[in-house]
Amino acid sequence: MNWAETTLVNSAPRRWLQRCYEVPVLLRFGGRLIPGTRALEIGCGAGYGSQLVLERFGAAGVDGVDLDPAMIRRAGARLARYGDRVRLAQGSATDLRAALGADDGGYGAVFDFRIVHHIPDWRKAIGEVARALAPGGRFYFDEVTAHALARPTYRRLFEHPTEDRFSAEEFLDELTHHGLVVLRSLTRIHSDYLLGVAAKPIAGGGET
Repeated sequence: MNWAETTLVNSAPRRWLQRCYEVPVLLRFGGRLIPGTRALEIGCGAGYGSQLVLERFGAAGVDGVDLDPAMIRRAGARLARYGDRVRLAQGSATDLRAALGADDGGYGAVFDFRIVHHIPDWRKAIGEVARALAPGGRFYFDEVTAHALARPTYRRLFEHPTEDRFSAEEFLDELTHHGLVVLRSLTRIHSDYLLGVAAKPIAGGGET
């Protein structure tokens, strides 16, 4: 992210939108987590999303990964009160084993608060999410689509990968390609933004 987007992401209006609109939508689509669930947030930034995962979604613990060491330090300060319920690591969402030692099926939930559209190899990131999810686990996502990134405001102010951007349909199709079942999703503002929840099926039993 450049300075403009970093400032926006950490602004009070952005956090209000996340807390008062996006989180309630995701809770309506996927519910709170099963007690004892350990969750993962990819692109955890300054830790506000991980705090919501703990407090609003009821995670027993959360692991957060981010490429920017400065963001990891900020997240560490914000989340220090949660002690060993939180583990943070610098690294890429496209290689969670290297960043966190994430085993196959290690997480009951994975959260994406507008990070996948920043990743050039976003398809690989989705594959890592699917790998890291436990059977019955859920992927909560809030994304920005190619439609939004093509708008003049986004082009002028922010920096994003210029190739292989995804539409809402392409993102959902990629989830299906990796074996995830989309439970519910919606787009808003002319398909600029996509929110939803997908589940990793339990062998022989469908999704949770």
